[in-house]
Amino acid sequence: MIKEVLVVEGKMDVAAINRAVDADCIITGGFTLNRRTLANISAAYEKRGIIILTDPDSAGERIRKFLSAKFPNAKHAYVPRLEATANNDIGIEQASADSIRAALAKVHTLEINPREEFTAAEMVDFGLAGSEKSSMLRDRVAAILGIGYGNVKTFVKRLNSYGITREEFLDAVNQVNA
Repeated sequence: MIKEVLVVEGKMDVAAINRAVDADCIITGGFTLNRRTLANISAAYEKRGIIILTDPDSAGERIRKFLSAKFPNAKHAYVPRLEATANNDIGIEQASADSIRAALAKVHTLEINPREEFTAAEMVDFGLAGSEKSSMLRDRVAAILGIGYGNVKTFVKRLNSYGITREEFLDAVNQVNA
């Protein structure tokens, strides 16, 4: 049983999670997040902690950003886009049990004072910005690190905010380039 409560978007996400792990979930029902849902998330946050596991799409990112602002010590888990895409749909409900377990094994917490170790400019040197393959390479590195897909600005922000070390980053880049 996972100690924290998982915050997901829909009922089908809960079904997918239940196939993967034993965990309690709260459903946001999308971005509308009514008062009762927010109160439930707040109670879970205070008592057990929460892990935000939203869909790897723009709506999921908006929900994640909103919840991160309200619950700054929330943990974050990301299922890579490729592993959450099936049947012409993208979402946690499309992910395999193995993908969900892998995402939950790489949970991150935002640092209150993010470092400035990584820059967007240096991503060009690693091929993660500025070329046709950059988006795909960034996606693969993000999957290895468990930080979710993002454009260069988001990617660098997550590297710095989640405390990814230079060694972890270089190891992931080397795995992708191998």
